[in-house]
Amino acid sequence: MPLNQLLAILACAVLAGLTIFQAALIAGAPLGKLAWGGQHRVLPAKLRTGSAISIAIYALFAYAALAKASLVPPMINGPLTAIAMWVITAYLLLGVVMNGISPSKPERLIMTPTTLALAVIYLVLAIR
Repeated sequence: MPLNQLLAILACAVLAGLTIFQAALIAGAPLGKLAWGGQHRVLPAKLRTGSAISIAIYALFAYAALAKASLVPPMINGPLTAIAMWVITAYLLLGVVMNGISPSKPERLIMTPTTLALAVIYLVLAIR
């Protein structure tokens, strides 16, 4: 299996895990210390909406990775897919910083390396 395809599948697996996590937050699971600054054990409605939006964003990220690896049709065209990969990489790098400065120690310890791993995967996909 080509590296791009392996990385795209790995990215989708991590994003699927994050999707399950965000869905649990939406459902009221007491995991809020791991997300959104860790200020709430159970997320309030506004942050649950943010988690729902995150799930939609993860789906777009997954599609972009799969498109870059030629596992699904490209996003409108190849150049748009290439640009999307760089934008996603930048977004994920910002996420690394935001998770890294979170006041929540559990969020820093779990989400920072998770986001960093995704950022590296997307960076490699963007370069290739």
